[in-house]
Amino acid sequence: MTYKEIIASLKKKSYQPVYFLHGEEAYFIDAIADYIEKNVLTEAERSFNQTTFYGKDTDHKTLIDTASRYPMMASHQVVLLKEAQEMKTLKSIQPYIENPVPTTILVICHKYKKFDTRTKMGKALNKNAVVFRASKLYDNQIAGWIEAYMLGKGLEMEPNAANLVAEYLGTSLSKIVNEMEKLVINLPQGTKVTDKQIQEHIGISKAFNVFELQQALGERNVLKANRIINYFIANPRKNPMVVVVGALYNFFSKVYMSYFLKNLSDGELAKGLGHFAKNEYSAAFLVKKYKVAMRHYRKEQTENVLGILKEYDLKSKGVNRNSTTEGALMKEMIYQILH
Repeated sequence: MTYKEIIASLKKKSYQPVYFLHGEEAYFIDAIADYIEKNVLTEAERSFNQTTFYGKDTDHKTLIDTASRYPMMASHQVVLLKEAQEMKTLKSIQPYIENPVPTTILVICHKYKKFDTRTKMGKALNKNAVVFRASKLYDNQIAGWIEAYMLGKGLEMEPNAANLVAEYLGTSLSKIVNEMEKLVINLPQGTKVTDKQIQEHIGISKAFNVFELQQALGERNVLKANRIINYFIANPRKNPMVVVVGALYNFFSKVYMSYFLKNLSDGELAKGLGHFAKNEYSAAFLVKKYKVAMRHYRKEQTENVLGILKEYDLKSKGVNRNSTTEGALMKEMIYQILH
């Protein structure tokens, strides 16, 4: 079953004895578990019929004993096993999976990695449980997912706003949702969310952020790039070097890729670079920064920049760093890219 199908069936109160949620994307696992935790039983029923275990602190015997009980003054009992990947005897619950108690809803949350469903335990799960694998989204799927999520909350994203969030926050859906909820709380339903509102509520500095640094470097604007990097050095918690280097590597990688896709239309180029564009206008806006950078960096120079960024990524992690401060490293890096 898909995530949407599972949530839809839960809303219809169509429950299964075992839910096995596994995979790399924690957000979907947490969302399903949270829905069951908060909605299957009433507040009064939870006191006697809802139990939460954590994999590191429990064993299969305790879990099976609890799951084998019958509910008290309720139609079901809910048993949640969180952080199941930490449970050393997880596979020993196989006998229960093969013959689950129908009045128990056992939810197993196996996060950050997929479970091998080819094992005996996996085969038992496939036969007797709802098995859901939460896969991470690709970079080019994030912006579209953000738009859909916000529409579900009654807010519409302006063109490019979702791409700004995707580039700034990365691919962690849990992190994205936490930040987007700030918009949901602060903006009335029906609002069309703009870049300005994202900058205001999510805390991206208008003048000094990694996107402005990308633009300054793409334009070879030495003064602006140095102003931004000095701001980063003065605010290291907001702008750690490892994040800055990662964002710049992503940017210049796309500049480099653009050399191989330069004969495509703006829409095809945007798609090829992993961007979500609603139309050609949006696509033109998204690829403009790469085309500008191509005017200032030849293909060979772009390769050289990628090499510089790899070198300083290692230095930021302590390799051949000596006693140089992170601020000094960032200044060196920016100087080498520009010169």
